[in-house]
Parts: sequence; C-alpha cells; structure tokens
Amino acid sequence: MVSADTARTILGIIGNVISFFLFASPLPTFVKIYKKMAVEEFKPDPYIATAMNCMLWIFYGLPMVHPDSILVVTINSIGLAMELIYLSIFFLYAPNKGRAKVIGWVALEILFLGVVAACTLTLRKTHAQRSDLVGILCVIFGVLMYASPLTVMRKVIKTKSVKYMPFYLSLANFLNGVIWVTYALIRFDLYILIGNGLGALSGAIQLILYACYFKSTPKDDDENGVVEPSELQLSGGNGPARPAV
Repeated sequence: MVSADTARTILGIIGNVISFFLFASPLPTFVKIYKKMAVEEFKPDPYIATAMNCMLWIFYGLPMVHPDSILVVTINSIGLAMELIYLSIFFLYAPNKGRAKVIGWVALEILFLGVVAACTLTLRKTHAQRSDLVGILCVIFGVLMYASPLTVMRKVIKTKSVKYMPFYLSLANFLNGVIWVTYALIRFDLYILIGNGLGALSGAIQLILYACYFKSTPKDDDENGVVEPSELQLSGGNGPARPAV
C-alpha cells in the first residue's frame, strides 16, 4: 500500500509537470514578439505579477520557513526562470517606457522580497510562525493574480465566444488546482490549499463557461491563434495565476 508521503510526492511531481506546461503557455506570445521585434499592445503585467508570486512561494518552501516542501521550490524556481526570460524578451523589444516599467517593478519586487525575508527570519522564530507570515502573503498575491482570468471570463460572457479562452489551458488550470489541493490535504497545508483551491474553482468556472458558449462561438474565429498575454497566464497556486504552490 502506498504511504501518505509517497502519494504526496507522486502528486507533487504530477503537479510540477502540469504547472510547467502552464508556465510555458505564453511561449506563442513571445515567439510572436520575437518575430515582429515589437511588443505591440502586449503588456508585461502578468509576467511581473507571476514572478513575484513565484519568488514568494520559493521562499515559503525553503527549509527554514516550511520544511519538506522541495516540490514547491522546484516548480516555482522553474516558473521564476521562465518569467524572467519572458520579461527579458519583452525588455529587449519594448520602448523605453516599457523597459523602465519592467526594471522598476522587478527592482521593487526584489526589495519587497528582501524585506519579507529579513522580517520573517529575524522576527519569527518557529517554522509555524514563518509559514503563517509568508503563506498569508502568498495567498494575497495569488488572489490578486486571479484578476486576469476574471477578465477573460467576463469577455467570454460578453461576446458569447470562447475564442480567447483555450479549452486545454482551462482544463490544465483546473487539473493543476485539483492536484495541488490533494497534495495540500495529505499533509495539511492551509496556504497551498487556499491558493490552489481558488485555482481549481477558477478552472472549473472556465470549463463551465466553455461548455455554455462553445456552440455560440463564431466559426470564423481562429481558436488556434495567439491570445493576449493576460489571457494565457491563468494558473494559480503553485504552478503559475499560482503555480501558488
């Protein structure tokens, strides 16, 4: 019989794989930017927010904060690396105003993380206290990231079209949330549970909307086209919109 720790590890590995594909979902957008050598109307905001989210979850998963969370660290480290690559490409082809925005926000995020790390390690003496402080911040930033999917869902309802809400991305977002929720329940982790519970709920709503509006989507819509960055960054929890795990 599979032990609880083994089951948790297996689920964490599966969650890492799904989360990786969610982090990779914006690749078509940046291929388009690279080919055109211009960012056009694309915004860096989703990637800046996701980078902050990943940094907080990496810190949360470190042994001095929340032991036995190596799978949280691995996927968010990969996610952070990918977000920094996306931001570097954006920086390369953005006008000066866009470049200043990227540099300013990334610097602010690093400063914020430094303050959080210093306060956590000096003012909180136990793992439980440190986990509570960093976990609450992770959940807050994770919730803020769900503004993007809500915007997409509103567009689906308004246009009665699922053109800008790819089915497989929505499905992956839902499965990612479910996997990490199960992971959090095996060895109860409130903060991973909340963040990914919201991710699973968001994914479920997207799938319901897809079922409701798929038939009303105009047939000439190019559903295989590149969608806007804000519509690609849908994951939450720990994977991207978290992994928040």
